[in-house]
Amino acid sequence: MGTYRMYTGDDGESHYEEIDLSQTPDWTSPLATTHIVFRTDPAGKFQDWHPAPRRQFVIILSGQLEIGFGDGTKRVFDAGDARLVEDTTGKGHTTAVHGDQPAVLATIPLDD
Repeated sequence: MGTYRMYTGDDGESHYEEIDLSQTPDWTSPLATTHIVFRTDPAGKFQDWHPAPRRQFVIILSGQLEIGFGDGTKRVFDAGDARLVEDTTGKGHTTAVHGDQPAVLATIPLDD
């Protein structure tokens, strides 16, 4: 289980970094949000390049997601991983359900 941040870099591409919660106090303080959405993405689902629609946390409850980044790398995120997705500009990232199981996700948009 890990905590990550996805963001748009100065190069206009999406990147990610692992977040150490002990070094990131603003993540352990209350964050403003108004709702949460649960969804299930079927095995084999692929979403081509897209920026995030808003700053939001996406937490994988079960299954796995493979995220593609602008530099050509891909990263598989597992159940229990939480990502602050804030690559809201540029070409964004790709998203694919990894493996033969559906991915159950919780999405929590942040109020800015």
